[in-house]
Amino acid sequence: MKAVSRLFSSVLVLLVVSALLFAMCRATPVSPARLTLGSDASVEQIAAFNHQYGLDRPVAAQYGTWLNGALALDFGKSYVTGNPIGPQIADTLPNTVELVSLSFVFTIFVSIVLGTVVALKENSGTDHLLRAVAIVGLSVPSFWLGLLLIRYVALKTGWFPVGGLTPWSDGPAAHLLGLVLPVLTMSVYYISVLSRLVRANMVDALSQDYVRTARALGLSPSRIRLYALKNALPSLVSTAAMSYGYMFGWALIVEQIFNLPGVSRALLTAIFQRDYPTVQAIVLVITTIFIASNTCADVLHGYLDPKANRT
Repeated sequence: MKAVSRLFSSVLVLLVVSALLFAMCRATPVSPARLTLGSDASVEQIAAFNHQYGLDRPVAAQYGTWLNGALALDFGKSYVTGNPIGPQIADTLPNTVELVSLSFVFTIFVSIVLGTVVALKENSGTDHLLRAVAIVGLSVPSFWLGLLLIRYVALKTGWFPVGGLTPWSDGPAAHLLGLVLPVLTMSVYYISVLSRLVRANMVDALSQDYVRTARALGLSPSRIRLYALKNALPSLVSTAAMSYGYMFGWALIVEQIFNLPGVSRALLTAIFQRDYPTVQAIVLVITTIFIASNTCADVLHGYLDPKANRT
């Protein structure tokens, strides 16, 4: 029942976000026709542009048409190119999802391993070292880190491509090799955050009475750590789900630096060109992914922490 309620609220939030997004893109002081056609456009040209894209209709009617199209994955046409937006998203979205998903999996794995190891060595030299490294990881801007990796890793060693994305048809190894530096660039910040969270949760879990009882009963250390880790994961799940959504924003920078043909880079281009239909469509897709990841996190949180379903 709670999962159904969470799903209903997620759909409601998505509808509200879509309405706000549509309204904000219509709130510009200069009309899209004037922005696209330029200041020399005649009144007749502007009127024809508005009629072509339905901008001469009431705003509520425009929103209804756009929302119905979005539900059918038809996001209309670009103001700048005149091409359908749906195929552009279909071509670029898989690249961004791949980049973000690989970064997310790498982040979670490294964070759990580092956080658990350091929690078992609380207040040791390893603990203090990880704290210092985490501070550095939080402080280094991702664009600067990406440029450093290009300069001192890609160019110096020649092991990784400087930019671009090799298609899968040219071989999985070449394709994945082009994602190593972008994944590392995107992951450093979130590893710094989540590893400290895992460490704090594990320290708290290992100090609970059930751990002392398990030790007294003679359970193996590995099994005790597994129980403690399960109890430390619920709060990590919620934060990690938020991180997955935020990574799509970070992909704006990473895709630009490494010249990756992703949907986040397409969004940045559309913003510069003031191509509002493309901006609306891409932001709506990313918002949908963000909300879906948090809904899945809530379901998983309930599985890891059954008490949450009773509150």
